[in-house]
Formats: sequence, structure tokens, C-alpha cells
Amino acid sequence: MPISVAIVGSGPAGFYTAEAIVKAIEDVEIDIIDRLPTPYGLIRFGVAPDHQTTKKVAQSYAKTAKHENVRFFGNIDIGPDISLDALREMYDAVVLAVGAPTDRKLGIPGEDKIGVYGSAAFVGWYNAHPDFLDLNPDLSGKAVAVVGVGNVAIDIARVLVKTRTEMLTSDLPDYAADAIEAGSIEDVYMFGRRGPVEAKFTNVELREMGNLEICRSVVDPAVLPDGVDPDLEMSDRDRRLKERNLATLRSFTEKEPADEQRRVHFVFYASPVEILGGDKVEGLRLERTRLEDGRAVGTGEFFDVPCDMVLPAIGYLSLPVEGAPFDERQGIVPNDDGRVEPGLYAVGWIKRGPTGVIATNRPDGVAVAGHIGEDFPAPSGKPGRAGFLDYLAQQGLRPVNFAEWERIDAAETAAAEAPTPRRKFTTTEDMLTFLEAQS
Repeated sequence: MPISVAIVGSGPAGFYTAEAIVKAIEDVEIDIIDRLPTPYGLIRFGVAPDHQTTKKVAQSYAKTAKHENVRFFGNIDIGPDISLDALREMYDAVVLAVGAPTDRKLGIPGEDKIGVYGSAAFVGWYNAHPDFLDLNPDLSGKAVAVVGVGNVAIDIARVLVKTRTEMLTSDLPDYAADAIEAGSIEDVYMFGRRGPVEAKFTNVELREMGNLEICRSVVDPAVLPDGVDPDLEMSDRDRRLKERNLATLRSFTEKEPADEQRRVHFVFYASPVEILGGDKVEGLRLERTRLEDGRAVGTGEFFDVPCDMVLPAIGYLSLPVEGAPFDERQGIVPNDDGRVEPGLYAVGWIKRGPTGVIATNRPDGVAVAGHIGEDFPAPSGKPGRAGFLDYLAQQGLRPVNFAEWERIDAAETAAAEAPTPRRKFTTTEDMLTFLEAQS
């Protein structure tokens, strides 16, 4: 009898864990469970639609999904469909890889106004996530405020200002492309509480902002230092990356204004304090800041920026999983290097918070694979996959397996005309209807 492992969540953390386990444990049975019919998590729904090269990492995940010891069970929601406790009764080890699906709040007055959309929701909307199809953001205004200066903030700004022609090589859904094209956005402001050296975007994403068809990136040269302070403690690699960012930002200041229809403004040393307006967003009030020991401190000087939409992009939050402990302050499942309780483990953002890039999740999977190997030198006798399949049948639940996902994938690809890579199904119901029609 093999050691049985259930991984809850099929994003990068879940697949890196499955890959590590099949390498570390010879006799093992791994079931990857996701509430959506589609695997890959943030690769499908978080990576920007015009970053198709980044999405190619899914090809390596597909190899893991097709391993003889691995099965994918989509369309099964832990909680509503089967409790975590029940899953733990069935499997030797259960690994939580559920990510961080919600937004960190600004915590300022006016955050409940119409026109405020968290980045998780907005990114989900333009990536055809079934949960956010009804977001229906109003893009008829001329100005948008994005709070944050990380890669998610840059992604949002770029998607909003690119032309439809520029997005032809993306998998941006038609409803989002139509809304953006019909919109009236001229100015996108990106606000950072600290300075350009402290900004979290990477240089590849930043450089893209200097090569847009009808949009110019704007930054005040007065806020750009000549270089990174030599007294700041950081690795040589980080210092080089920050110097590159400064050089790229300087290049924006050297371009002469042309007849661009849109502008992205990089505004540093500005902390939002209130969203202005009646029921709807009419502007954002900010306080100018300065750095003290690396922290942004308010100066008491305030200014207002008229805008019609506010998009906080200051980080994601994990949600509690019923049946598992949860640290509300840190937004994680408390763990010791991935160990939560006997037989229960955590990887990825639910383990350590929403930090790093896609590959940052790989070491989590390697660590937990090692723990499971140590904790289960032999199977415990639990039913594993057989028990899970019996449960699904008894409850009348309809899982989507990986071969069926490949049929969905092929249909999405076939529905697109080159150079567009795919036309996504937008609802779970549409996917299941398609599969039933094919059976």
C-alpha cells in the first residue's frame, strides 16, 4: 500500500510539492484537489494575460500531473464538498497549498465607495476568473489611482493603457478587452509610500512601461537619487537590480512629451489617507512622506488627486481553512517549516505569506516532501484515493480529471485566432457543459 497524500490547491506551490514528493518517495499516491475545474492557480488567473512566456511554466506542472502516481481532481471544493477533517481521515498526509485569494485592505476612510476594487478582484476580472466575472468595473472615467508599486500594480497599469492591438498576443478575455477599449482612461497614477529604491517591481516589468504604443511613463526626476545609498545593507544582486530600476526610471524622464493619449505616473513618497467622493470615487487624498530608518513617515503635507477608480495593490491575504489553525495577524497557517499538525502541512503563501515569485514556492515543496518522508516511513493504512473516490461517488460530486482539463485547454486554444493564444471558458458551468457534450 502506498503512502497517500492529498494536496489542496493546484497552483505553483501545490505542483512543486507534488513534483518533490514523487522524487523523494517511491511508493506514494498523490491527489491534487482544486475547487475549480482548471489547474495552475495564479499561473492562469494571476499572471498578466500579456505575459505568456511566464505562463509556460505550466508545461512542467503538466508533466507532474501526468506522473503515474499523481491524479488531479478539479471542481472539488474543500469545505462545501468535503471537510478538511474528512480528508485527513482518508489520507496519511494533507498539504494545504491554497494561496492567498483576497486583498489586503488600505484601512482608510472611503474604501467602501463604488469604484474601489482590490487587485485580486480586478486581476481576476481581466483574467477570466469565474469568481470575478460580475465585477463590471466602470472604466468610463479619465483617471485611475493604483496604490502600490509592485509587479501587480504595474501589471494593472499596463493592461489598462495598452491598445487592443498590443494585447492581441495575450489571453485577455473579450469582455475585458471591450470594456478597456470603450473606456476613457487617460491617466493612471501609481502611488508608493516609500521611494523608488524601495519599490518592489522588477526591472523587466518596469522596462515594459517605456515601450507602449500610445502611453508615456512619467516620473518626477527630483525624486530619483543618483544611485542606491552605499550605506544601505543589501546583497550585491539586490543593489544591481535597484540600480537598474533607477536607470529605467531616469530614462522615462529623458523622453520628450509627444502626443501620447495615455500616461502612467509613478508617484513616490505618497501615502493614501482618504478616498474622496460621495457614493462613488471622486479622488484620492494622500500625505507626502519621507523615509526614516527605511520606514515611510508622514510629513503633514497633503494633496488630492482627482480620479474615478482606486485599485489597491498592496498585497494579498490568505483565508482561514476550517479545520486548520490560523494566525489572523500574519494571515498564515502557523507552521514549523511547513509542518502544521501531525499529518497536516502547508506550502506557499498560506505557509509564509504572499511573498516572492513563482519559483519561490519550490523550496516549500521540497521541505514538505522531506517531512512527509520522515513522518511516514510506512503507510498508516488509511484508504487514500480509494476512500476519496468512494466519498465523491456517494455525494454525487463531479470531479474534473487532468485529461478532461486537457480537453478544455485544447478547446480554448482552438477557439482563438493567431496570434491570440486562447479564448478562455469563463464559467465553471460552461466547462462542465462542454465536457458533458464531449462524453
